Amino acid sequence: MATTRPFAPFEWMIAWRYLRARRAEGGVSVMTWISLIGITLAVFALIAVLSVRSGFRAEFVDTILGANAHVTVYQFGEVGANGRVDRSIAEYEALAARIAEVPGVTRVAPLVRQQVMANNGQSNAGVEVYGIAPENLLTIPRIAGSDQAQGDITRFSEGVAVGIGVANTLGVGVGDRIKLISPNGVKTAFGTSPRVNAYEVVYIFAAGRYDIDRTRVYLPIEDAQIFFNREGIADELEVMVEDPEDVDNIAVPLLQAAGERGQIWTWRDASGSFLNALDIEDRVMFVIMAVLVLIAAMNIVSGLIMLVKNKGRDIGILRTMGLTEGAVMRVFFICGAFTGIIGTVMGVILGCLFALYVDQIFGFVNYLSGGTAWDASIRGIYFLPAQLQLNDVLSAIGLSLGLSFVVTIFPARRAARMNPVEALRYE
Repeated sequence: MATTRPFAPFEWMIAWRYLRARRAEGGVSVMTWISLIGITLAVFALIAVLSVRSGFRAEFVDTILGANAHVTVYQFGEVGANGRVDRSIAEYEALAARIAEVPGVTRVAPLVRQQVMANNGQSNAGVEVYGIAPENLLTIPRIAGSDQAQGDITRFSEGVAVGIGVANTLGVGVGDRIKLISPNGVKTAFGTSPRVNAYEVVYIFAAGRYDIDRTRVYLPIEDAQIFFNREGIADELEVMVEDPEDVDNIAVPLLQAAGERGQIWTWRDASGSFLNALDIEDRVMFVIMAVLVLIAAMNIVSGLIMLVKNKGRDIGILRTMGLTEGAVMRVFFICGAFTGIIGTVMGVILGCLFALYVDQIFGFVNYLSGGTAWDASIRGIYFLPAQLQLNDVLSAIGLSLGLSFVVTIFPARRAARMNPVEALRYE
């Protein structure tokens, strides 16, 4: 007996006629639409979650690397004559020169870092002062390259640079003066009096991180050394490297250059637990979304079972005409697979559109919620980021099509193994 090649045109024709159910078979048509919509929404949700996941991690890491040291070098504390632990670096220029010679290091900046109170009138804010050289401040991307910056960063040597959150809390703008109040001031016979000094705000930056913008103040290192009684010394060294993602491989050379008392603290040490939590959450969310896709794909099974039941007479006639079991199986496999393919395509389109226009969508949602949809003080960043990546889209497509094809096999095999005599007995 002559055989036809798999997925011949007549098989596609029969499958297409079955998908276009008549009004009397409206149940099959409804189940097909339910399956189609379910696959579409599941794939859309999967791509949306994956894109937001990728965007959030990328934005979080970028704000870390763009406004903080990739590696912080400091020294073991020594107990001084007053009984206090001293971690200051006396010969910081020589130490910075040694560290700068380590392959992969792009910049080394001595810092004076202290916590103080900032004041303007009746407004106060706890801030962290970073004493840094003006030329080094210009190399910090999220500070010098802030798209919401106000003022002139080239005037940094004449005053202070403050985060936009600090400026809003104190109610100051460029040209205003703020007071920095340190409790560790001048020692007198009546105790230690706070040290107070006023500085002009010459630059306001927005680093993109709530905690940075809310607490950080930059002060020229010479002024910081005078203000904190740390002339000729630094608290730590801020090190930038060529490849922050590969910072662990440069840790040993940095420790060797830092000397016996040297210690290092990388950006991964500071944020590693949060990044690990994000990775775990990513895997869990992918599994949950995969289950949703599976549930949506199971609707295809229900629709195909109903289709096979309604088309029992047709199957019997086709088998008696010489159609093979394989041909019947492929006909119903095409019916289910076609639903999965169309739903996947529509879901990919919706998911990609969501990732591309997430700012507009989020802005509308935020407007409807009265501006409370996103709390930067909790999430750290100011907006919902989304980053569309090819790997995420391909993962969603592969998962959806794979599940759609697999679940289709069972009802298709059931149709192929139907006995034509039993199918026609009561017709």
